[in-house]
Amino acid sequence: MAAEIHPRPQTRKPVLLSKIEGFQDVVNTAVIIPKEDGVISVSQDRTIRVWLKRDSGQYWPSVYHTMPVACSCMSFNPETRRISLGLENGTVSVCLLNIIHTHTCFLHTHQGGVTVVLFVLEMEWVLSTGQDKSFTWHCSESGQQLGTYQTTAWVSGLQFDVETRHAFVGDHSGQVTILKLEQDNCSLVTTFKGHTGNVTALCWDPVQRVLFSGSSDHSIIMWDIGGRKGTAFELQGHNDKVQGLCYASHTRQLISCGSDGGIVIWSMDVTRQETPEWLDSDSCQKCEQPFFWNFKQMWDSKKIGLRQHHCRKCGQAVCGKCSSKRSTIPLMGFEFEVRVCDSCHDSITDEERAPTATFHDSKHSIIHMQYEPTRGWLLTSGTDKIIKVNLTHIITNIVVYTG
Repeated sequence: MAAEIHPRPQTRKPVLLSKIEGFQDVVNTAVIIPKEDGVISVSQDRTIRVWLKRDSGQYWPSVYHTMPVACSCMSFNPETRRISLGLENGTVSVCLLNIIHTHTCFLHTHQGGVTVVLFVLEMEWVLSTGQDKSFTWHCSESGQQLGTYQTTAWVSGLQFDVETRHAFVGDHSGQVTILKLEQDNCSLVTTFKGHTGNVTALCWDPVQRVLFSGSSDHSIIMWDIGGRKGTAFELQGHNDKVQGLCYASHTRQLISCGSDGGIVIWSMDVTRQETPEWLDSDSCQKCEQPFFWNFKQMWDSKKIGLRQHHCRKCGQAVCGKCSSKRSTIPLMGFEFEVRVCDSCHDSITDEERAPTATFHDSKHSIIHMQYEPTRGWLLTSGTDKIIKVNLTHIITNIVVYTG
């Protein structure tokens, strides 16, 4: 199904705590240092910087280091203060926050640029994916490669569950692969595909055992892994590519951002419904008028064939006349108004139309997003070479921006 452009619901203005500028090039990724007024950034200009907040309220780079090549991704572990940097030459560099100019090890992981890197403290593993369509894991202590898995397409999303040792790998074909990792090998658990575009972001909730995937097709899918029933719920709230996903487990809210600067806060503490499969029919399932390819019925009834549509609530194939109305269906993930048949439109109550998400405008085209739950800070970096740190407030179990 082709992505549709919908009018964005009323947006709120974020409370901007800080804005970090002065970059010569685009910031590929950045992270907040928990319990400190600090931010780590890596930029396309090959620099890694540690920004600390001064008494003036402005952030200044207290540490500045230039890498041999540009850093494409980063993982920071607050407990060990270890930074894992994915480089565009296929190498992963590991260093400590206080001495970033001294690299403890270089892992030669990929033939192309590194797309995602994760450090798993419990296993002392460094997981990485690359443009060479491979997923690898290394021992962070010895630097030894423990295993590798070849994917069908360039990987752009990676998550890991420590308890079960499952890796979730999302790629540019729109597929998500689940792998069971051992010390020196892995096994394929399953694959699933629900997106029509690239998987651009993954987020794993180990408590509810739910995986969220975002895509260039503007949609988010919530995969109920723990339920073991193959249940998947769609979330439609973006008009552009989904760039990032974060989950606030203590409030059961999903934060998503799009490349158009839109930020959506989804309440996941509601009973959601699966979207129906679209039914096939040669004629409208309401008025029985033939669709334009149904030549026999058109000839027999002497009627002109009509264009086929589908009701987003019941999935029936209907003509335009029988589906002239629009409605939001938030519990099915449709926060925008979508096509529904006339009978479904009449059956939807005002309570069922109540929104389950809030919408916010970051005022810049987002490349990367990170949420720091202890203080409710949301960091975004954009194509405008600016990092923004915004404050979120939790009110009646819904995260909103105030201001």
